[in-house]
Amino acid sequence: MTRQTAPEILTFGEAMTLFAAETTGDLAEVERFRRGIAGADTNVAIGFARLGFHVGWLSRVGDDSFGRFIQRTLEAEGLDCRHLQHDPDHATGLVFKTRAERGEDPHVEYIRRGSAASFLSTADAASVAFPAVRHLHATGIPPALSASARELSEHMLERAREAKASISFDPNLRPSLWKSEREMCETINDLAARADWVLPGLAEGRRLTGQESAHDIAGFYLDRGAKAVIIKLGPEGGFYRSHDESFTVEGFKVDEVIDTVGAGDGFAVGMVSALLDGLSPRAAVRRGNLIGSLAVQVPGDMEGLPHRDTLTALEAKLPALD
Repeated sequence: MTRQTAPEILTFGEAMTLFAAETTGDLAEVERFRRGIAGADTNVAIGFARLGFHVGWLSRVGDDSFGRFIQRTLEAEGLDCRHLQHDPDHATGLVFKTRAERGEDPHVEYIRRGSAASFLSTADAASVAFPAVRHLHATGIPPALSASARELSEHMLERAREAKASISFDPNLRPSLWKSEREMCETINDLAARADWVLPGLAEGRRLTGQESAHDIAGFYLDRGAKAVIIKLGPEGGFYRSHDESFTVEGFKVDEVIDTVGAGDGFAVGMVSALLDGLSPRAAVRRGNLIGSLAVQVPGDMEGLPHRDTLTALEAKLPALD
């Protein structure tokens, strides 16, 4: 499915075919899996699309059945895949995930080294109509895949800034993909400094900046050029700091946590979509908390992301903000 008009929101990164265990236990013992897709970047893209935004997805998958499955799945979610390339020489990445119990983080194993997405480069963005892009969402995953994908990340942020699009950046640290801790921190912090809205988790922020408190982590990025920093505090909610204000919005109580994977992506969907909708920063953090809480109550990475009518109904029941 290719639309005539260019996407208003642009995302890029790696989508992988996911095999989620249907029973608990070590992956070596599991015999049945449920197929889906995985990738922080696609989780956010799908979340935006479900809220009615025209979202473009730029990536590479293999010219294989897994790549075709990913494209069909993304297009069924409403994504514009005109910038998705099928690479005949490299395979689609795969990920296997255990079935977690009692809200524990599931164990995840990747087969992605040398994947099609690791061969992303600036050439893949040659046909992007950046003047039409209203917002770019980026993460720290593509620059960890390869040198050429890192160049693409820098290129995308530079072109989006030239086009005066707003930019959100979620570090989404994947330490195992980097050659060293220093390279990871320096690269991620450089990219974050080019964004308007930076969305690290608290542990990520501490690792990247060497600062301890949410306030000081935010200050690190504000001093380097960010307009606002929103720190994900998990069940505790979210912390917001700009040059003008700072505050914490409490999280939503969840009776049972099913799967924590994708919670941060849900927060990003809520936070960024609210700001694009013109809501206040406080309302945006609350929406981030809300969608993050929905994400952890279902199995799967993006199954809990709401459509616009569901979100509208849920927000209508919330008390007015002070």
